[in-house]
Amino acid sequence: MKLKGINHLALATGDMDKTISFWRDLIGLRLIAGLGRPGYRQYFFELGPLNMLLFFEWNDVEPLLEKDHGVPVKGHFAFDHLALEVESKDDLWDIYDRLTAADFWVSEVMDHGFIYSIYSFDPNNIAIEFSWPDPKIDLRKMPLMLDSRPASRALQGPEPVKDHWPGVKKPTSQEDKKIYPGEGSEFRNRENKW
Repeated sequence: MKLKGINHLALATGDMDKTISFWRDLIGLRLIAGLGRPGYRQYFFELGPLNMLLFFEWNDVEPLLEKDHGVPVKGHFAFDHLALEVESKDDLWDIYDRLTAADFWVSEVMDHGFIYSIYSFDPNNIAIEFSWPDPKIDLRKMPLMLDSRPASRALQGPEPVKDHWPGVKKPTSQEDKKIYPGEGSEFRNRENKW
């Protein structure tokens, strides 16, 4: 098995129109699919050849309480911020100018050693980062561990460790490989509204 990337990241909104206005019209992502019925929508935005953002719209969803990127929290927590890669360093300034013109808060350009980033929030208060990777420091080609007290498992290096988990003893048989209809299966036979 080889993973290819993130197919989609699922987020939530209480106002799909504001979300479309921000992600499609201001940031420039294509809106490539939408499903809906009363009280429920899911819309997909194209991030690149392999990645999408999905927003669910539910009736009573309220914007997140504002939380700055990377600031520690306590209690139950899973998601900090969404970081999107741009193609060129000038793209950071283009997005900075767009966000500023649309009266969204946006940070200065920050140098993180391997990426340059700006930070902002979408209309749902989702913390977002736009990053341009420094081509001289490609962590995918040359991983670096700079933690002064690395987690013990991290000391085993960057590559997956074989045989840590039990192996598959009985693979799913061909006759048991069944696929059931799920949300979105209607994409196969629906009339396009565009």
